[in-house]
Amino acid sequence: MNFALYIKEIGRGAAGSTNLGREEAEQLYAAILDGGVPDLELGAIMLALRMKGESRDEMSGFLRAVDSRIHALDRPAVEARPIVLPSYNGARKGANLTPLLALMLQRFGVPVLVHGLLEGFGRVSSGRVLRELGVMPASTLGQVQLSLEKEGLAFAPLSILCPGLSDQLALRARLGLRNCAHSLVKMLDPFRGEGVLIAAATHPPYLDLMRDLLLEKNQEALLLRATEGEPFANPKRRPKIEHIRAGVCTTLFEAEHDSIKSLPHLPEEADARTTAQWTARVLDGRLPLPLPLANQLVCCLHASGYARNFNEAKALVAVEAKAQGLSI
Repeated sequence: MNFALYIKEIGRGAAGSTNLGREEAEQLYAAILDGGVPDLELGAIMLALRMKGESRDEMSGFLRAVDSRIHALDRPAVEARPIVLPSYNGARKGANLTPLLALMLQRFGVPVLVHGLLEGFGRVSSGRVLRELGVMPASTLGQVQLSLEKEGLAFAPLSILCPGLSDQLALRARLGLRNCAHSLVKMLDPFRGEGVLIAAATHPPYLDLMRDLLLEKNQEALLLRATEGEPFANPKRRPKIEHIRAGVCTTLFEAEHDSIKSLPHLPEEADARTTAQWTARVLDGRLPLPLPLANQLVCCLHASGYARNFNEAKALVAVEAKAQGLSI
């Protein structure tokens, strides 16, 4: 491949550059993921895309290249479809409640795959909180599959699922800038369309882009605004939660806009141990589950097929949570 031609096309600045077509984008990103682009050209491509901004067609082509290279997992042999929680941002200001959502789903018998990075880079990663709660990261793809089958929950480092994409995330440390891999990781379904992806982004334009791409690839997903980049509903104010299924997007919960009347009981600190201890108390019924998280749990039970419909999912969360000693 002549990478100079790609760089010339996308690297002429905001006014002079042009977007790649889907096929071109797929071919280029495939080469990147396969380690076939020299460092100099790779840096130029990443910076050119960062300055120009990736188009929808480019992101679609990149995502197809990733999907064809991710190591696949088998759907566990239970009725509910597995929930996929991409966790790559970690917590800085508030507690990281992605592990709480995962453990709540596990308690209901819904298989959960959390994938992300082991290192939090100054933030509190889901992997660290899960470790405090006794859930260790898998070291092989076989361990991920076994944990899903036996425990109903697994944490998979990205390096296991897609080494090439993991290498792209690592470029941030060298280049000092994010790249398109940071968005692509949030749209991965290792179950090849059999999972329900919890897709979350902080900025509205990225939510719009994710919605378009997930509709295009016919991916079952729940779409919501992220909490510090993590895929759990803001425990203080519920975001809009959309359900993408069979090429149709439906709003399950509207965003809350009213003034906050009372704050939920949340961890006093955001460190991994405090978050894990608070999470354990919620699971034991000693602290209430924040209502936005309960609403998101309803959406997950509905989308996974654990409940026959949305109203049944609401009833299950209310009744079964009470039976399990949870307070909502």
